[in-house]
Amino acid sequence: MESSILLCDFAEVVGGKLYIMGGGWDLCPPGAHNMSVAVRVSVPWSEANVDHALALRLQDDDGNTIALGEPPKPVVVEGRFQVGRPPGTPQGWDLDYKAVFTFNGLVLEPNTIYRWQAEIDGEPASSSVFRTVA
Repeated sequence: MESSILLCDFAEVVGGKLYIMGGGWDLCPPGAHNMSVAVRVSVPWSEANVDHALALRLQDDDGNTIALGEPPKPVVVEGRFQVGRPPGTPQGWDLDYKAVFTFNGLVLEPNTIYRWQAEIDGEPASSSVFRTVA
């Protein structure tokens, strides 16, 4: 399955569309930061009506999941999704699944590289790298 991630100041899914404000950045200030992570998954026609797992992890530059807060907890969101095949969908036509995950008050270190890593059914799917300034 193909997927893509877009980092945003704010995003939401309404009526099957992504509404994005301040999207597409890869540089942010350190300290407490609010962000939304928009995920789009292209589900093959043959995978419609099948349950899938989706995980989103905040990682460091070495691919380790980052733990934040007190006590520190891994920054991970996990869930499941299923895309139905609407009547009249041509055979072989990929179907979209869209989701937005919003994180408030993530405390990010200065001069650090971070990566949001999406996994579908336990396999790496897509990622988006960003960094903080001094």
